[in-house]
Amino acid sequence: MLNLQTHKARFTNPLYLESGRILEPYEIAYETYGTLNDDKSNVIVVFHALTGSHHVAGTYEGESKAGWWDGLIGAGKTIDTNRFFVICTNVIGSCFGSTSPMSDNYPSTEPFRYKFPVLTIADMVKAQYILFSSLGIHHAFAAIGGSMGGMQALQFAQRYPNFAARTIVLAATHATSAYAIAFNKISQEAILKDPAFKNGYYEKGAFAQNGLSGMAIGRMAGHISFLSHSSMSKKFGRDYVQNDGLYELFGRFEVERYLEYNSYNFTRWFDPLSYLYIIKAINIFDLGRGYDSLADALKHLKTKLTLISFKADLLFLPQESLEIHQAMQANNLPSTYIEIDSNYGHDAFLVELELFKEHITKALQ
Repeated sequence: MLNLQTHKARFTNPLYLESGRILEPYEIAYETYGTLNDDKSNVIVVFHALTGSHHVAGTYEGESKAGWWDGLIGAGKTIDTNRFFVICTNVIGSCFGSTSPMSDNYPSTEPFRYKFPVLTIADMVKAQYILFSSLGIHHAFAAIGGSMGGMQALQFAQRYPNFAARTIVLAATHATSAYAIAFNKISQEAILKDPAFKNGYYEKGAFAQNGLSGMAIGRMAGHISFLSHSSMSKKFGRDYVQNDGLYELFGRFEVERYLEYNSYNFTRWFDPLSYLYIIKAINIFDLGRGYDSLADALKHLKTKLTLISFKADLLFLPQESLEIHQAMQANNLPSTYIEIDSNYGHDAFLVELELFKEHITKALQ
């Protein structure tokens, strides 16, 4: 039984952030699936990626689009909700119900906008840990996430080593590379330079109808980084849009139409300030910051770690996951490293579920 339930929790105690700032009060939107057993030993925490949300599985009433990992989570699926109680939160800073830059800056009814504090991945997981504690959940059977979700899973294992018995990380890294930061810079500049962005002082819902052109351009760069040369060639080749003339200046190849459609559509439902704040958190992420080495940063982990990378991932290279595995080995800590032979690119963790389902099943045994 999926038993999808949507919740929102409000906290009035201050959340002390890594920057030294305070967020108070704040809200966290989250969803649960399955049934929590009596001793609360069947919890699996799922962390979402940059543009994901707490809606990880199932469909809402009246809607057809399923949660972003619906192929993996549900009754009888790899993460079986007949067995496990799954919980996924919307990170603070995101625009799907948790406190974000466009939330009211209490006690004012005006949005935070730039008064919202810069967040880190550690701040996100700290808020999640407080939520789980408020629910009486002090231990998880497993924690799992891909991309930015994998960053959260790693950060959680580091900051709260007694929480998750198993941690499964897909398509992630221990520190965001210059290559990834460069793509985020394109997104940032494109958003900031769009006059419709109004330097962050746009009205709520301003882009619901027509989107934000600058953000769409930045998102196009993001889409390219999520795929690979091979997957783009296989998906689009040199196919031309049939209704566009080959010798029209703005006639489009299918890959161009794909980028236009997905990127402009994206800007109708994802808030640009949230995007700026979250990519900043991704850029800052460095598991080894403040430690002598990555091995030193991981030496207190008590979780059984499974690292899954994808061969053609250009955003977070397999080598970056392998470095985490080697750091765990240096500490004689339990770690399994798997490189999936996939040509899809970074987004394989969302798309090519059949290639890694068995590895998750094994990690959950």
